[in-house]
Amino acid sequence: MPTIPAPQDQWYVVHVLSGQENKVKDNIERRIQSEEMADFIFEVLVPQEQVAEVKGGQEKVSNRKFFPGYIIINMNLLDEHNQLVGETWYFIQETDGVINFAGTKDRPIPMPQKEVDGMLAQIREREGSVVPAVEHEPGDTIVVADGPFQGQTGIVAEIDQAKGELMVSVNIFGRETLVPLEYWQVEKA
Repeated sequence: MPTIPAPQDQWYVVHVLSGQENKVKDNIERRIQSEEMADFIFEVLVPQEQVAEVKGGQEKVSNRKFFPGYIIINMNLLDEHNQLVGETWYFIQETDGVINFAGTKDRPIPMPQKEVDGMLAQIREREGSVVPAVEHEPGDTIVVADGPFQGQTGIVAEIDQAKGELMVSVNIFGRETLVPLEYWQVEKA
């Protein structure tokens, strides 16, 4: 029989209605206080990052969820005898928008600690930063929308997601030349 993590070390993935992740999270957090469940449910996460993209010449920052349709909850759901803690089980199951615990048919299994650590590190790493939304792949044909090569067609050679830069092959004086462009300077051809 597998070792059951301590109550504060149990993390579960909960399948919720797509597009309602934040609403379900807020509902759970509100009910934790009103139904005095703080001793059983410790944290509710909707892992997401801020993404910047340019539409119509304007930069727009939006949130993109890492796992659409899922929330992550740190809660005491299994006791030391591997039995479900009924209060917690019914609390989550009866929350509007919750479909079920992910990855199980009849019995939730806590996420492995290695996965939890990786997920939390990824969330912390992206917290407070805005990443560019690069919608292109190497080999895509693009049109340069801004800068000295405006109007020229090129082919995406490389993508540097961290910098929000693309290396684009454009024809300059009859020769193919790699030019670094920012993601917002190009559009799909």
